[in-house]
Amino acid sequence: MRSFVLRKMEFSLSEEESNFTNSELLVLIFPFVLPFRVKSWADAFGGELYSIATKYSGSLLLQKKYKDVEPTLKIKEVDGLELVKKFSEQMESMLRRKVEAVERLVEAAEDADLNHEYNSSLEFDYYNSLLINEKDENDNYVELGDEFILEPNEHFNNLLVNTTYSDIQLPTNVYNKDPDILNGVYMSEALNPVFVDNFERDPTLTWQYFGSSTGFFRLYPGIKWLPDENGVISFDCRNRGWYIQAATSPKDIVIIVDVSGSMKGLRMTIAKHTIVTILDTLGENDFVNIIAYNDYVHFIEPCFKGILVQADRDNREHFKQLVEELQAKGVGTVNKALTESFKILREFRDAGQGGLCNQAIMLITDGAVEDYEAVFEKYNWPDRKVRVFTYLIGREVTFAPNVKWIACNNKGYYTQISTLADVQENVMEYLHVLSRPMVINHDHDIIWTEAYMDSAQSLLLMTTVAMPVFSKKNETRSHGILLGVVGSDVPLRELLKLAPRYKLGVHGYAFLNTNNGYILSHPDLRPLYKEGKKLKPKPNYNSVDLSEVEWEDRDEIVKGRLMWNSLHDLLQPDLSLANEWIYCITDIDPDHRKLSQLEAVIRFLTGEEPDLECDEELVQEVLFDAVVTAPMEAYWTTLALNMSMESEGGIEMAFLGTRAGLMRSALYVGSEKLSNRKFLTRKDKESIFTMDHFPLWYRRAAEHPPGSFIYSIVSEDDSGNFSLNARREKRRRWAPVGVQIKLELLQRKFWMAMQQVGAPLSVQATQCSWSAGAGLQCVMHSGGIFIRAAVKFILKDFGRASLVLEVQPVPHTLMQTSSLWSSDRVCSPLPPPHAAHRHKKHDTLQPCDTEYPVFVYEPAIKETNGLIECGDCQKMFVAQQIASSNLLLLVTDATCDCSIFPPVLPAHNASVKCDRMRSQKLRRRPDTCHAFHPEVQLWDCRGELRALIHLSSLFI
Repeated sequence: MRSFVLRKMEFSLSEEESNFTNSELLVLIFPFVLPFRVKSWADAFGGELYSIATKYSGSLLLQKKYKDVEPTLKIKEVDGLELVKKFSEQMESMLRRKVEAVERLVEAAEDADLNHEYNSSLEFDYYNSLLINEKDENDNYVELGDEFILEPNEHFNNLLVNTTYSDIQLPTNVYNKDPDILNGVYMSEALNPVFVDNFERDPTLTWQYFGSSTGFFRLYPGIKWLPDENGVISFDCRNRGWYIQAATSPKDIVIIVDVSGSMKGLRMTIAKHTIVTILDTLGENDFVNIIAYNDYVHFIEPCFKGILVQADRDNREHFKQLVEELQAKGVGTVNKALTESFKILREFRDAGQGGLCNQAIMLITDGAVEDYEAVFEKYNWPDRKVRVFTYLIGREVTFAPNVKWIACNNKGYYTQISTLADVQENVMEYLHVLSRPMVINHDHDIIWTEAYMDSAQSLLLMTTVAMPVFSKKNETRSHGILLGVVGSDVPLRELLKLAPRYKLGVHGYAFLNTNNGYILSHPDLRPLYKEGKKLKPKPNYNSVDLSEVEWEDRDEIVKGRLMWNSLHDLLQPDLSLANEWIYCITDIDPDHRKLSQLEAVIRFLTGEEPDLECDEELVQEVLFDAVVTAPMEAYWTTLALNMSMESEGGIEMAFLGTRAGLMRSALYVGSEKLSNRKFLTRKDKESIFTMDHFPLWYRRAAEHPPGSFIYSIVSEDDSGNFSLNARREKRRRWAPVGVQIKLELLQRKFWMAMQQVGAPLSVQATQCSWSAGAGLQCVMHSGGIFIRAAVKFILKDFGRASLVLEVQPVPHTLMQTSSLWSSDRVCSPLPPPHAAHRHKKHDTLQPCDTEYPVFVYEPAIKETNGLIECGDCQKMFVAQQIASSNLLLLVTDATCDCSIFPPVLPAHNASVKCDRMRSQKLRRRPDTCHAFHPEVQLWDCRGELRALIHLSSLFI
């Protein structure tokens, strides 16, 4: 008696990451069977499936309804280029409003400073964001902590805020009553009415702020600031990307650090902290490298020898790890390090590479035995195109004159750092030097930052528009005094609202990138990963290159559709709209913010809210879909009343979706009996219409031939979401309709189909002893149904590499592999032997360079059979496509062990990683550069030497 078993196994990778990204595989294990017999099994099972899905989804009825209205439809072809131009113009208009708000803040701040006279004995109470509403033991408000009304606000993610007033935040290391702080805070009070006025003019504005060069941060709306778990306020506005980019032009920087024996202990600790702080002042428009020197000169990253690399987040974090490994020994020879640095900077400048603006060398040392005049005379004088900034580490002053001389004679700045607490303020001084040419010219450049995560807004991706604020006072003009930077946050989802999904279609999407090619927003950019139950930003979420998420695809024409009117059909309980889509603008008027999109559309149509601004084209399209799909509710209800639980128990839900974001659903069982209660809810982001994508089942249906069933197994709760693509022709209107069925019913129907065609059904559970993942891959590849392709790319993160079988849909292209990097896990490559002592968090949050194996389905092959060599035996197999579906029936021999096949692993390649990090990508440099100005005083480089040189200059 023959025996065989039906098995469903799973890959450990997530759904969109598995190798067989679109195939459903039913595996039978048994001694041998003829191919024609397998085809009869597949046909019988396919007939059962077709009957169930057709009946309970109502696909034929929906097809008929759309066919009935075809004579009234007219296909309107949309010019894709014109559509993009329109989106661009709308985005430009929206961004212009943000810029105007910032410009008003700049004008108010500069005028306030012009009219303010500095008072060293000023006494002034202000709202300190850390102390507001705090009381002492006598129930009195503490100093700087008066009553500050805070109320939840939906526009600010229900945070407690004060929309009538701003408050002040200061880092822990900045004294809150320092005269410079008090004068700056008092002067900047003039920004409060401008904050409020800006918000009234443009209610889509979010946070507005002023970051002062003295360290305070004025934020609107005002909030209560909480310290970290150590009771420390580490946030310093001057370290933020928006502040640094607005305050300076692009920079090419070589950091030289002394690692000779005299730098041991605290000095080395301070030096490392100084390097890390300098790295934090760099952004993706800057270029950098780090050279360590003692008896010899070496680049701390050999991969970057002789070049500058872009100071994006990946490279900065990589440098920080390497800096932690530096050890002090030997004797310092700074002249060789200086020579190497000047050569690199000159080569990049001559080749038109790097930032092509400011160039600087940062020398970090505990002393210099000479001034190295010969090196500067050969490589930097008389033009002094490279500034040299010097940082003397420790309290020793014996060699201070030489270190000062180096900075002052190379348009730089000298500072001494004796403690860790000194690092922050002293490093920031170089930014003031670099900002002077821009300040003297009063060039208010507008900058937009890369994407970043705002933790206050539930980890929402943001970009910032910022502008510098200068002193207008005549007596300080030549000093080039930067007062600070004003900015405003712009949620990137606000920009994407201007490129609505319904105009782009299921295969279309909008994305944004920076001038450096890094992604601001993209459907395949998933910047978060899960650590336990907590979501956290991935370490490289804002330095993902466009080439890492884009694959070449066929051009498609965006199509429009005619519109229909019927309000009644929108009011049915089974209907919902994509709540993240913008049918009507509800976030401007506070009275509208509590409305769902469906509620807003209804009020717009009934005239209850005449002030609502709605997209009439989208509203009329959704009305059309509501009319055509309305009969589905009655159809599903009738089936539910008459279905037999004995023969059809396990059919749980029917659903459909349309291109206009309309969804209908009906339950065949009580909601408490659903095996997958999350499906089609807001928690199930993949299966509903969102701002970023159409539902996953909708997208799959769109990729398959008309009339075919698309099956998708939800393995975690043993329920299935089965969807039918009811499209009639490629250019016509269509809507996928589907049904959710328990796997138990699927399995029952399979055995029933086998009985009908006389299959041997003496069922006995047997152990599957062959390597499922590797064995199946070999079957698929050798049989010709799947074509193996090695996709080489930077895989940002993935889970375990072990593979087991899973039921998945069949891919027609390699398109979906573009999202392989975007899972919810992070990659954990093994550290090299020399890095075994690194911190654990550095080892676990690393990008991985891989060659990833992908098997692409070949739809022309309907069936195949063959043999697989498995050591001492041969495993026979037959694979048969199940008609009108994306299912394959695979039958294999149970007697031959194929466990000798090793699992297919992604390949890691250190050289690929090096190439990527050092590559000079195509980019557009910022439009402006402020490197030098003739009015900048060369002597202003700090310390007694500054005064001496100034006096000699006057004498001359």
